[in-house]
Order: sequence, then C-alpha cells, then structure tokens
Amino acid sequence: MAIRKLKITLLSIILFYGFLLFSCKKDPIVNYPIKIGAKYQGGLIAYILQPGDPGYDPNEVHGLIAAPQDQSPGIKWDDHATFIKTSATENTYGSGKSNTEIIVQILGTGNYAAKLCADLKLGGYNDWYLPSKDELEKLYAARNSIGGFSLDMMYWSSSEATINTDWVWRGYFGENAIAFGEYTKDNQFRVRAVRDF
Repeated sequence: MAIRKLKITLLSIILFYGFLLFSCKKDPIVNYPIKIGAKYQGGLIAYILQPGDPGYDPNEVHGLIAAPQDQSPGIKWDDHATFIKTSATENTYGSGKSNTEIIVQILGTGNYAAKLCADLKLGGYNDWYLPSKDELEKLYAARNSIGGFSLDMMYWSSSEATINTDWVWRGYFGENAIAFGEYTKDNQFRVRAVRDF
C-alpha cells in the first residue's frame, strides 16, 4: 500500500513539473507589462499596434521591436558602383520587412544597410529588417523610451524613392522632430534594425 502511494505521489510530482516546464513561454528578457521601451523578444518595444494599423487584432498585442542599439554608425544603402533599382518603394507601417526582402534579393551579397539588418542575429531572433519610412518615424517617436539613438544624425529607411530610384528616404533624428529627405544610396547613414512581434 505504501509503495502504491509513493508511486502515485511521484507520478503526480512528475506530471505537475512536466506541465510547468512545457506550458511556460521561454523568453528570458520579458519585462511585463508590455509597453513602449520594455525589453521583449530580443529588443525593446518601440510601437504597439493600434486600431487601423495593418495586422491589428483587438484580441492580441502586436507591434514593433527595435534593436537596443544601432547596428552601424554609417553604412551605404547600396554598395554597388552603379545604383540598382529595387522597387522597394513602400513607405507605410508594416512594409519594412517586405522592402528589406526585396532589397536583399535584388542587391545580393555585399555590405549595405538592408543586408546588415537581414543578417542580424540578436537576442535569439534572426528576423530583423530595415524599417520603412513610417516605421522609422515610430522609432523616433519612441526614442526616449528605447534609448541609444544618436540625435542630429541620419538613419536609413528601407523605402526607395518612387521618382528617382537612385534616392532613398532617410530620417534626420533632430532634438525635437524627425525630418525626412531623399538622399543618394551611396551616403553612409546610421542603421537601427527592427522586427515584428
């Protein structure tokens, strides 16, 4: 009888700890509650989707995660001798990932902004990308909560200009505002990678 009780007790303990082990989400840097600037999934939360945003679901929390620091203090958008048209022209929130995929597919190997982000492995994640123009604006809005940004510096977006494809949108991170302008792809600007959650 005592052996049977011992077996039942041991089985109960194993099942209980097994349940705990497999039911808990493993993310060592989670800092709840989910809010702008909180550590989460390899970086810092930069934006939480709002009604009307692409991918918004009122039943789930999704948004944009920024790497905790810049990936480069200055890198070209395109390192080829002659600029290549990529057609990665989307500016909207949610388009940075597809822009980055297009840029890397068209430009191939090299040392340039989108490739740097696409190759990034950080915090256990490898799905980083160069933000679109609108996503870069979200980073600027959350800059004080995220930290690590250099003010009075330019940051690349993944959004190629639509009229003159030798030019790309970049954001100037001023003290009180972000200013967007189009610059040629051979300029060397800063890069901050992002990913979705």
